Amino acid sequence: MAPFNRGVYLPSVAPPKQTDRTRAASSDDSWRAIINALPDAALTIDANGVISHQNEKIPSLFPEMRVGKAMDQLQRDPDLMSAIAKALEAPCLAIVVKFVERFPFTRTIEATVTRLDPRLESACLVITFRDLTEHERLERMRADFVANASHELRTPLAALQGYVETLQGPARDDEAARVRFLGIMLSQAQRMSRLVDDLLSLSRVEMRAHLTPQGRADISDIAADVVQSLESIASQQGTAIELTRLNDPAFIRADRDEVVQALQNLVHNALKYGRENGRVRVIVTRQNDAKSGSSKLSVSVKDDGHGIEANHLPRLVERFYRVNPASSREKGGTGLGLAIVKHIMARHRGDLTIASELGSGSTFTLSFDELPVG
Repeated sequence: MAPFNRGVYLPSVAPPKQTDRTRAASSDDSWRAIINALPDAALTIDANGVISHQNEKIPSLFPEMRVGKAMDQLQRDPDLMSAIAKALEAPCLAIVVKFVERFPFTRTIEATVTRLDPRLESACLVITFRDLTEHERLERMRADFVANASHELRTPLAALQGYVETLQGPARDDEAARVRFLGIMLSQAQRMSRLVDDLLSLSRVEMRAHLTPQGRADISDIAADVVQSLESIASQQGTAIELTRLNDPAFIRADRDEVVQALQNLVHNALKYGRENGRVRVIVTRQNDAKSGSSKLSVSVKDDGHGIEANHLPRLVERFYRVNPASSREKGGTGLGLAIVKHIMARHRGDLTIASELGSGSTFTLSFDELPVG
């Protein structure tokens, strides 16, 4: 009998005895809960190589995998099957393998095979899977970006070094050569400056890609300011810029400076690659959706240049991609302008569309969701 407590006798109660079946069920629930909580796609297989459990991330990675199916019927990769066989023989070994799947599309998967508690007959091994496709794509992009940026900087640097050495040596007392070489050196220095500026702009936009713009701006006013700022450049090369804007307010959610930069890049390109003594049109339009009641605002930049072949269009927004590299460098292009525009539009949840036809010029359009006037 328990000790006397405030006048009440409390009988002592022994904890319930845990049976082997209860302990097994508890253990089973524990490892299943752990598999379900893993951040990667994961499954377990029994001693016969049959899937005994899988978490909810497996179907998105391998739609054909099901509990009760044998792994050797679902996966034919020899490295993975070899890792499974080795892990069954070595309880303390975790084996990491990478393999490439070709269907339904090419992707790289990393699998980690680990032996569980040998007493768990229904879960001898746990296999976790991680899709490395996007990671490897970004790594390739980073490596290509560094290589391209280095190449773009190396060329003018080599030119500057060559002209400096010439001015220090054979052309030291040649007035005509000095004037000509200094002009070329200034041009190369300006080219490097433009490239560095564009690299910094691209970096800033990418760093803020996850931040939704909180500002509010009238797209017609932005278009008018951009046209006004570039009119002097257009007049110097004999090109006319025409603006067609909306008469009523046309507000978008925007970082105004970034949208100005995106539109300036498009108009600059139109002036650079349009027809000599031609015309560039900047047109602001509204498209209403009767079903949803929402509307979109677009600003298009149209030139009357030679146009672009269809096979180039999907790649125009790639960093350093140029339809005609020699012509682009000659006109001061860095190959980053449209990449910057693409990233700005991604941050604004907008769209960049490109339409072009040889002999008929090109049209670049920025589209945004319209905000209510109030």
